[in-house]
Amino acid sequence: MFKIKTLNNISQDGLNLLGDRYVITDEEQVDGILLRSFKMHDMVLPESVKIVGRAGAGVNNIPIEEYAAKGVVVVNTPGANANAVKELVVLGLLLSSRRVVEGINWAQSVKGEKEVTKLIEKEKSKFAGQELTGKKIGVIGLGAIGVMVSNIALSLGMEVYGYDPFISVESAWGLSCDVKRALNLDEIVRDCDYITLHVPLIDQTKNMMNAERLKNAKPGLKLLNFARGALVSNADIKEAIKNGNVSCYVTDFPDEELLNMEGVISIPHLGASTFESEENCAKMAVHEIKEYLENGNIINSVNYPDCYMGGCSTIARLAINHTNVPNMVGQITGVLAAENINIADMLNKSKGSYAYTLIDIDSPTNDSISEKLSGISGVLKVRIIKNK
Repeated sequence: MFKIKTLNNISQDGLNLLGDRYVITDEEQVDGILLRSFKMHDMVLPESVKIVGRAGAGVNNIPIEEYAAKGVVVVNTPGANANAVKELVVLGLLLSSRRVVEGINWAQSVKGEKEVTKLIEKEKSKFAGQELTGKKIGVIGLGAIGVMVSNIALSLGMEVYGYDPFISVESAWGLSCDVKRALNLDEIVRDCDYITLHVPLIDQTKNMMNAERLKNAKPGLKLLNFARGALVSNADIKEAIKNGNVSCYVTDFPDEELLNMEGVISIPHLGASTFESEENCAKMAVHEIKEYLENGNIINSVNYPDCYMGGCSTIARLAINHTNVPNMVGQITGVLAAENINIADMLNKSKGSYAYTLIDIDSPTNDSISEKLSGISGVLKVRIIKNK
């Protein structure tokens, strides 16, 4: 029986997929943890935990490097909330273009006035906006969300430029051939009427929209950020709005400073806040946890390599988390050879400083094998996954 702990409310439709071999518990000693936005940085992680499943894309709330060093796999659910975010991006495009927010606020302010209908007809020209058709939009980051945003922007009649030097084959297959390739970020900033950000927050992308870049923006640029707040410098966006380089900044990550800033439309982090998105994220996270605990397969990990061998059809499968150092596989297979254990199939993958090895064996095994493998320097966690 596998024990799972939830740190946030997780869609029941997702939890129902766990099945009879799992129990949801508040106990400390569990096999896996499911969460959404709970901050785990100050949490003491029990040694029993083998996998942490984030029902969502961002993992800033999880100490992924610390967990990798403990042999704990962290997975997320990229793409599960893509449609929800895509739809909000479309709303952001419209809000930034048609002055709807200002118009609604003004209409509410004239309640009780005499001849309101005539007043509205007289003053509506103050809130005239612009149409999206024919405008240029730059989509920075062509993952699941970026691809969907690019394709729907085309359907709105926009001229779409995409930028992603690391675009995956899967994303490229989903991207319309009518999306034009931008060679660099500065080209997009200089030429586009709209820019929407869809990249992860890492050291290289933090404050990527800064004063140096925005000073060359096409005057009146409308910037949308439904990815991560720290991609845009607050101080620099304020200056860019003040000097007219940016006419509107739509962000899903408001803070005190942004809420008091002119030219900013602040949305309270609603990108993935739909029932469908939460359900999709929960189902994907549950599937990833089950694959890891039952079969040793890693899907959508952020700190270990993805590694998939299907179900185990031999006597047993060994799942070994270890550091990515030379001769590790040789040492592991040496231990098995010394115990006269035959290898039926094997897969070894690495990601940065860490690696993962799956080995299907035809010979009976016992806990002493785990002890000997765990004794190898650099081996972080060993599991024997037996066939049903």
